[in-house]
Amino acid sequence: MALSPADLDRIAAALGVEPEHEGEIVRYSLHDADSGRQLVLEVMTETEDGALVTVYSQVAHLQLQGCEAVVASEELGEALFLGRDGGRVSGLVVERGAGCSLYANAPERLLSADFLALRPEVMQAAVVLSLGETMFE
Repeated sequence: MALSPADLDRIAAALGVEPEHEGEIVRYSLHDADSGRQLVLEVMTETEDGALVTVYSQVAHLQLQGCEAVVASEELGEALFLGRDGGRVSGLVVERGAGCSLYANAPERLLSADFLALRPEVMQAAVVLSLGETMFE
């Protein structure tokens, strides 16, 4: 499944930056003056296995292959990219403030779990990934 032009517009609105288009790649450059953080988000909307989402930061290079969906929130100032394979879900969160988080290979059942019954170490991934639960229905 590819990401649509409307998805790309929602990502730009949520992150508060204009996208740069370079061939098949759509790039969003983020900078947070207060923290000094910078990152670049690159999205290839369509590959053989879905979208390819890559984050380059000062300290990390993260990639989500097979991205099937994105949940972009202007209110939260973030975009959550989601992929799943064989009952497992991965999510890459990019924040307007040039932050990012990766939750990889979480069991899909966590998306609808009772968060209060989960161990604290697992709860955050479950809460974040559950934001995209309806994207897989």
